[in-house]
Amino acid sequence: MLSSKLFSLYSKTNLLKTTSSNFIFFNKIKYSNNSCNKDFESKFFKMSDNKTTTTSTQSSILNNKSITDNNNNNNNNNNNNNNNNNNNNNNNNNEKFKYTNKLINEKSPYLLKHAHNPVDWLPWGEEAFKMARDNDKLIFLSVGYMACHWCNVMERECFENVEIAKVMNEYCVNIKIDREERPDIDKIYMTYLTEVSGSGGWPMSIWLTPKLEPITGGTYFAPEAKYGRPGFPDLIKKLDKLWRKDREMVQERADSFIKFLKEDKPMGNINDALSNQTIEKCFLQIMKGYDPIDGGYSDAPKFPRCSIFNFLIMTLKENFSKEVGSLDKLVFTLEKMANGGMYDQVGGGFHRYSVTSDWMIPHFEKMLYDNAQLASVYLDAYQITKNPLFERIAKETLEYVSTKLTHSQGGFFSAEDADSLNLETNEKQEGAFYVWSYQDIIRAITDNNNNNNNNNNNNDNNGNKEDLEIYSFHHGLIENGNVDPKDDPHNEFKDKNVITIVKTLKETASYFKKSEEEIEMSLKSSKEKLFKFREQFKPKPQLDDKIIVSWNGLMVSSFCKAYQLFKDEKYLKSAINSIQFIKDNLYNSVGDDNDDDDEPNDLDNNSCGLIRNYKDGPSKIHGFTDDYSFLIQALLDLYQVTFDYKHLEWALKLQKQQDNLFYDLENGGYYSTSGLDKSILSRMKEEHDGAEPSPQSISVSNLLKLYAITYNQQYKEKAKKTLENCSLYLEKAPLVFPQMVCSLFLYLNSINTIILSTNSNDSQQKQQLLSILDEIHSNYIPNKLILLNDHSNISIKQFFEKNTSNLNLSLSTPVYDKTTFSLCNPNGCTISTNQLQQIKSNLINQIYPKY
Repeated sequence: MLSSKLFSLYSKTNLLKTTSSNFIFFNKIKYSNNSCNKDFESKFFKMSDNKTTTTSTQSSILNNKSITDNNNNNNNNNNNNNNNNNNNNNNNNNEKFKYTNKLINEKSPYLLKHAHNPVDWLPWGEEAFKMARDNDKLIFLSVGYMACHWCNVMERECFENVEIAKVMNEYCVNIKIDREERPDIDKIYMTYLTEVSGSGGWPMSIWLTPKLEPITGGTYFAPEAKYGRPGFPDLIKKLDKLWRKDREMVQERADSFIKFLKEDKPMGNINDALSNQTIEKCFLQIMKGYDPIDGGYSDAPKFPRCSIFNFLIMTLKENFSKEVGSLDKLVFTLEKMANGGMYDQVGGGFHRYSVTSDWMIPHFEKMLYDNAQLASVYLDAYQITKNPLFERIAKETLEYVSTKLTHSQGGFFSAEDADSLNLETNEKQEGAFYVWSYQDIIRAITDNNNNNNNNNNNNDNNGNKEDLEIYSFHHGLIENGNVDPKDDPHNEFKDKNVITIVKTLKETASYFKKSEEEIEMSLKSSKEKLFKFREQFKPKPQLDDKIIVSWNGLMVSSFCKAYQLFKDEKYLKSAINSIQFIKDNLYNSVGDDNDDDDEPNDLDNNSCGLIRNYKDGPSKIHGFTDDYSFLIQALLDLYQVTFDYKHLEWALKLQKQQDNLFYDLENGGYYSTSGLDKSILSRMKEEHDGAEPSPQSISVSNLLKLYAITYNQQYKEKAKKTLENCSLYLEKAPLVFPQMVCSLFLYLNSINTIILSTNSNDSQQKQQLLSILDEIHSNYIPNKLILLNDHSNISIKQFFEKNTSNLNLSLSTPVYDKTTFSLCNPNGCTISTNQLQQIKSNLINQIYPKY
């Protein structure tokens, strides 16, 4: 039987979709090898469709239920290019507030939001730990993030309540964490919560001993006793009493989790795990959850888990994919998502996820990491299908990020809130900015004054009324709102419309007896009017203007892909500006010149490496594995559109730093943390692909690409060891790891390395190069890598000679003074050619997938 630790993958799968669960205290679950004697696969497959589960276990001491809402309802200021957020009050303005705590010196907008609570919040650090030890108090650890709706509710009900704050300050040392800033802390204690309860969410509320060991926890707690359960302040007092009166029992529970963290993880059958049968098994597990009615690969609530989309796209050419029509299912899913309410039909960009099966009712926050990954998925889908809908969605999403989530100097902000002020109630409400009363729709489309048109006449009014009718028909908008009451249990959207697309262009044209071009023009005009009205009259959601390296990396990759397809310089500029922002503001380059590969760099004490995030300056938090791996991926992508060797140079340096900081020399794989912060109870590895891909999954892909560039065997060996370290999941439940299975696909099938040789000083060769690149990008190639040897640049030649053993690359030359194409792998290259028709033939016959 497997260790109880392995059953955490069930909660990982479940956490992808958790919306509510019950939590208990001092659960009787033991973290021993005998605690879960159930068959591994049978239990997993009950949960592999990501259904929400509720765990209700009787506690030996306390019994409590707390509501978890994994909604990402953001709560920040939408001055998009102004990173001086007025809600984040600096020390000069503290006199305006009755209370100010130690969070005032932090960089996170979420922590700064709590800086004027009456709670004596402290940031994570030795000052708080010492206070707990000296006063022999429990630590109350509250973990959340700006986009978390129930985090905001608990702050309003408990942390802003002076009487409750007095109880917290008297009985606990109170620490507040932004999980996006400190994913390492969140990971440890969320592991605890999911292990003892079966699921988890935010706000995460955990009580710790002064040694930082968890003893109990939950999520949201109400301020007063309800339904026979204690209110938050009463619970604090009871836990303090237990701590003082029954210390031995409490400490025993704390020790059990530490023992659990130290358990060895079994390995799977490596031969089976690292084989094509894993790829097919992952595919079958995904298809098992396919929704033929509304698309998607799970029941509601539906999360856009992009690692699944990436896997399905990468394997479209496989026979098992063709046999079940996987491409048609994927296209149907992407169309349903694009036409639903999860996509902002007025302003572009995707909301976090859909509450309903038909993708109509979302949770309305917009996260950078979602929009980065979904833009990439739609770009791939467009490249394969040439579907104009996918092109439009990708471009509008990128435009949304460019205009709403971009710092004036180039970095990308984290999120926009779901909640904003509802002018009808004068209270904040989820989706208020995005949902519409029919009267506002009428005003927006038909009122010429709202649209700065002072030359009103009957023809204009008649035209506007017809536009209103067309728009309403096409989008299913009605006077008393289009939200089904069963999908609105809290009556938040009563008499409101969520804008979706319910008719095709052809259906709308037929109904109004007009051409599709006329309908398209009318819809475009109305959409512009609605956007203008919304910007002018509706209070905007707040902005989380924290800039996170890893999320910026994901966004850069999407802009690079868009530039490859559309050749629009604005996409390239966005990618370059973000990379430059990170290098200028979030990278300490001291130690970069240490090229001794046999000795690890001295990376302690800020000597060299990435900083996690930026808000009015860099934070003091070192980068994590995802920051390195996602940025390396972005640099490899940016190199393939600019062919600037300096991007490769930085990627190689960052990979070396990532290996020194995070690689597990004994077992393979990458820890999420460096181990430099001794307050973290255990170094853990991210062993599932969730809302973001696991940095381990991306690292394997990066390593394989770096091997294809350099032929440095160490890169391939580390990729293999990382795959082997994840072999249990790959063998038993690859659905947990779709992006890792994509990397396994690269490992098993090798990378198609395209080497182009040219002399860019020759205008004719430069034009030939562009023509070849256009041909390469005309089709989707799942495992390609493009390298350029430009003989006009001596620095490129010197870089490749110094950093690679790839003679295919360093010895490549233009044939007969023409840009030359070669398709290579470590065993050699195809015959080099400079004839475009021959290049097309090579691509078609050798590497273009046949769907």
